[in-house]
Amino acid sequence: MELRRARLREETNQGDGEYKMTATPTVRHVEETEEERWSDTRAKISFRTTIGDGETPTEGLCSGVARLEPGGWLSLHRHPVTEVYQLLTGQGVVTLEDVDHAVRAGSCVYIPPNREHGIRNTGNVPLEFMFVFQADSINDVEYIWSEN
Repeated sequence: MELRRARLREETNQGDGEYKMTATPTVRHVEETEEERWSDTRAKISFRTTIGDGETPTEGLCSGVARLEPGGWLSLHRHPVTEVYQLLTGQGVVTLEDVDHAVRAGSCVYIPPNREHGIRNTGNVPLEFMFVFQADSINDVEYIWSEN
């Protein structure tokens, strides 16, 4: 495992003192990642970033899986990068620019940059969705939270 981690952390000097991982083909299982939980004014959600969490040698996209328990939600927000949701399980409502859309397993949602959006679980089972950002790393995504 340490050899694998060392390989994943290979970096290249960009000539300006900055270092960046060299992008390489990568396979990573969701169970190999740290789970993050938010339970505050932003959201009641858990998620794992599988690609683009600083541990994978990738660029241009980052992705992961989020989970909303029944009653869970992600507050209205926006960010300067494109995002896609692919619903894997459950059902809920996605709000896009003040319009609610019913979604369920199999639904795909495209969110252009700087468009207000949020999601909530309206079902009795967990709602899971894959998220993909057009960013090198999840750490590059700047959330701008809407006032409720």
